[in-house]
Amino acid sequence: MDGTDPYQAFLRNHQPQLVSSGVPQIFWSTLCTKLQRHTFDAGDSFEIVRLEYAEGEKENNDPIWKVYIVKEDGISAKDPNNIFLVDHAWTYDVKTARRNLVQVPGLLDRMSNLMGFDKDRAEDEKLEFVLSEMWRFNSFFSLGNASTIEERLPIWYIMDELGSAINHSDDPNFRTVPFLYASEGVTYTLLFPIKDVPFEAEITRDYVEGVTNDPNKRRALLLPWKTNNFIQENFVQVEPDESYFLSGHIEETLPEETVTNTLQILENTKLKVYSQYSFVNEYLNDPAFEIVSNEEEADILWLTTHFKDYKTLSTKSPRVFVNQFPFEHVLTVKDLLSIICRRKAGESKYDPLTLDTFPKWLPTTYNLSTELVEFVSYFQNREAKSLDNYWICKPWNLARGLDTHITNNLYYILKLPATGPKVAQKYIFDPILYLRTEIGKVKFDIRYVVLLKSVKPLSAYVYTNFFLRFANKQFGLDNFDVYEQHFTVMNYSEEALCHIKCEDFVKKWQQQYPLYPWKEHIEPKIMQMLKEVFEAAVAAEPPKGIAHSPQSRALYAVDLMLQWDEEGMEPVLLEFNFSPDCKRACEYYPNFYNDIFKCLFLDKVDADAPIYDLFPKS
Repeated sequence: MDGTDPYQAFLRNHQPQLVSSGVPQIFWSTLCTKLQRHTFDAGDSFEIVRLEYAEGEKENNDPIWKVYIVKEDGISAKDPNNIFLVDHAWTYDVKTARRNLVQVPGLLDRMSNLMGFDKDRAEDEKLEFVLSEMWRFNSFFSLGNASTIEERLPIWYIMDELGSAINHSDDPNFRTVPFLYASEGVTYTLLFPIKDVPFEAEITRDYVEGVTNDPNKRRALLLPWKTNNFIQENFVQVEPDESYFLSGHIEETLPEETVTNTLQILENTKLKVYSQYSFVNEYLNDPAFEIVSNEEEADILWLTTHFKDYKTLSTKSPRVFVNQFPFEHVLTVKDLLSIICRRKAGESKYDPLTLDTFPKWLPTTYNLSTELVEFVSYFQNREAKSLDNYWICKPWNLARGLDTHITNNLYYILKLPATGPKVAQKYIFDPILYLRTEIGKVKFDIRYVVLLKSVKPLSAYVYTNFFLRFANKQFGLDNFDVYEQHFTVMNYSEEALCHIKCEDFVKKWQQQYPLYPWKEHIEPKIMQMLKEVFEAAVAAEPPKGIAHSPQSRALYAVDLMLQWDEEGMEPVLLEFNFSPDCKRACEYYPNFYNDIFKCLFLDKVDADAPIYDLFPKS
């Protein structure tokens, strides 16, 4: 024995977690003992009762179970013994939930019973019911101290029969919080009273704990359990004020307006390039440029980290270019991109018959943190018109398809904002597909590299050799948990990549879609869309728009798809990417960075360079 006090050791490992979860200190010692002894004694104090409903009496959101106090003297919030361990019946990743239910013995029947579905029904019926209904029962936790983004993603779980039977109340008498018992690497839910509860009273908890200052938002989040109608709420979005664009944004300075035009100063000189990106160092070999390892002697800073101090750059280093613009995050952050693009909607914000929003090339997008009520109204209005309601929900601050969900289940969507900032974007339910002979017709997306050269006057270019990504399974409006069917980003998975150069793609395109020639029909629409995006991005002064900076030049990657509409094929904007990976561009087209740098820094475009001017001088 080393003489270590078990309780003090417990506190060293768990006190920060207990404090952040709001577990009263009065319960800590009992909790330590129950965890060490694996004491599950909730059955001594509580009883689960199944509710009986007459034929046709039960509404969809009515509870199936209730939990009552059976301890004769009731439960006191001041008794240190009244904290209870609740086990987790199912811990899962959304992508593997279906597989779990099929492969883990007894899990599907247990979940069906817990959710009030007849376990004697057909297996496929139970499976689809549980996958839909689980969003009314699940909770999540995340490992805030994990070392990678992947490890910090939400982990979903459903409590055991006791925890899942506790109903909602706006005036609850208990709380439940997830708790990671680090000593064993096991997660439980802690159940404890927040007020005294008498014998035979029902115990309740607040399902949307913490949402108290916005009654409408609270009503929306409670929809999985309380029926509410939001159809009369206005779903038209209003552009937020400057504070929204600055919220959470790293402070940056603007350049001095008197800065000299750097391009004229550097004309006809060899430009020294300091780059944090290895492929620039490897492939930029035009004699007009020289790669240097010392940032201090560079004429061009090509950075992969965010640059913010444009004022100092303009006053201390007026001869130096940087590959970023002030406030360019209005393009590269997903929720801001959708806000600025709506500036191109015109007077009519949406079609009253189809509810399609404008501009046509921008998928309808709502911020689930700040526009949740508007989103629910839009969802319910589409539902009332029997319009498709598939949505893709993704973090606006992550890439690579991480923590991204596709569903038409409103209850599912309403659970996602609590896991981190998300946008809900209308899923393209009728995309243009590409025939992969070995698989069938699959989804694909297109990446263009675009160049911003100046804000005043607006000058931007497109590298017209585009890049393609393909799904690995045939497309269909089903199996939304099958990644390879609905997503095209395979670079970070074990799935095989399908690589096709754009020139080969265009040849096959002409065979598959002869009525829609790429150069004459598709590409002009894409160029017009990109032109409008840049116009929208500079239509407002910073912080609501990109700022003018004579020393700035930038490269972004734009991802888009094509969809069918009443006029044929139309492009659809997905996102702009900061500091994109251009490895494939260099390998396919070794002159890629030579063409890019000459355009941006020498005002020169070779006759054979695949670069299109979005704003040609008349």
